[in-house]
Amino acid sequence: MSWLMAAVYDRFMQGSEEACLARWRAELLRELSGAVLEVGAGTGVTLPHYPRTLARLVLCEPDPHMRRRLAEKLAAAGLQAELCDAGAERLPFPDASFDAAVGSLVLCSVRDPRAALAEIARVLKPGGRLVFLEHVAADGKPERLKWQRRIEPVWKRLMDNCHLTRRTEAAIRDAGFTLERIQRESIRKALPIVRPSIRGVARKSE
Repeated sequence: MSWLMAAVYDRFMQGSEEACLARWRAELLRELSGAVLEVGAGTGVTLPHYPRTLARLVLCEPDPHMRRRLAEKLAAAGLQAELCDAGAERLPFPDASFDAAVGSLVLCSVRDPRAALAEIARVLKPGGRLVFLEHVAADGKPERLKWQRRIEPVWKRLMDNCHLTRRTEAAIRDAGFTLERIQRESIRKALPIVRPSIRGVARKSE
């Protein structure tokens, strides 16, 4: 289904991008500097929000259909960046290569979140930041959580391994990051099962 996801993703997300996601991305990315890695860059919705002053920007996207659209947007944006086909669980970079890493609606769909976060921590410099925006389990709304659990088996198949009930905040903490800032908010114009979200900044220990 990945070719279909790549074809419809931007249109599917347009309402939420206009309602809140674009603003959230801009707020999270505007302070980045130095060498930055984005894992699961998808179709490139983050591209307009990166500072043009970055020393290095690497965009990783393992899906070839998504990566083709990412390359097209990158060329149109006139932004200097390196494209990489690696998945988050196995990043082809030396230890301590980046000042910051970005994960935007990606940890819901990686095959192994623990391995992905361990790899992100490995390639970050001591004190490096993980900037994240993810939809998560509706732990504060038991009825919605029930529906997430019911729908998740089919949803994963249709939506390229997207999980509805991941507890990403705990996973980030378990990976050894310190949460510096976190906000919990509903993604407007999204389906109810994917509205609960977290966004913020976590720091790797010095």
